[in-house]
Amino acid sequence: MKNKKIVILLTMIISLLVVAGCGQKKEINATEGKYKVGVMLSDVGLGDQSFSDLAFNGLVQARDNLDVVFDYREIASTETYEQGFRELVEQGNDLVIAVGYQGQEDLEKVAKEYPDQEFLLIDSVSELENITSVSFRVDQASYLAGVVSALTTKTDHLGFIGGEDVPIIHDFYKGFESGAKSVNPDIVVDEAYAGTYNDDKLGAQLTREMIDNDADILFAAAGFTGVGVLKEAQAQGKYAIGVDTDQYFQAEEAVITSVMKNIDKAIYQVVEQQVNGGSLSGENLEFGISNEGVGLAPLRVADFPSDIETKIEAAKEQVASQE
Repeated sequence: MKNKKIVILLTMIISLLVVAGCGQKKEINATEGKYKVGVMLSDVGLGDQSFSDLAFNGLVQARDNLDVVFDYREIASTETYEQGFRELVEQGNDLVIAVGYQGQEDLEKVAKEYPDQEFLLIDSVSELENITSVSFRVDQASYLAGVVSALTTKTDHLGFIGGEDVPIIHDFYKGFESGAKSVNPDIVVDEAYAGTYNDDKLGAQLTREMIDNDADILFAAAGFTGVGVLKEAQAQGKYAIGVDTDQYFQAEEAVITSVMKNIDKAIYQVVEQQVNGGSLSGENLEFGISNEGVGLAPLRVADFPSDIETKIEAAKEQVASQE
């Protein structure tokens, strides 16, 4: 009897091991044959309401609609961009994505060591053959924001606050100023650079200084520093323009629109192309007004002129015709 119980127990254990083994094999096979994507998020990581969240959302859509699988890394867990890129390559991902220019140097270092690996660089441009770059015509969307601001301001005085004093942020300012001056050549557009994307208190301080100088609409392209701009504009009873995503919910009494950089759509389009048999060739893919890479969030809060939508559409056509 005792021996019989032992035999039954062993049989149950063996059965459980077989089932567990089959279950494990099924889990592994679930990703076999699927296109695999790895993404290294920008410096702030998930929850930034900006680049990282947009990139992640684009890949969620690709997973749901294109049946791809993806994994991600954040700087908080890998400590360096380089380590994150290496982990994603060694995982066997078909495509490794870098979100933002901050990781470009590390990306290029890893890309040189893996010449057969395909990489995608978001919001910057690389000359390496195995890195395809994605850039956005933020100057175009910023131009539209300038038009909206010039049609809405009561003081004919605007302000722009950037994160870092670098060319990619200058594009926001140049477009914003050009759009505003297309409506009113005499309008004043102040500019300032915080030197960081992670200091909301500094953003608030710069906002107060511009408001003291008579600016009544503030445009911030400064990450979390920009959140301080939006909230301070609201506290001071002024208007603001968000960036990258629709930032209306950061300051619902102040944000009249946002300059949208549709990173989610760009990533989705690239992955869709790859799933359908396309290939990346180290080119620079440009996303602007005409292919919905950039645009404006809905207009809210302010008392806009009745013909503002007509004027925005005219500005869009003008911008698109110059591409």
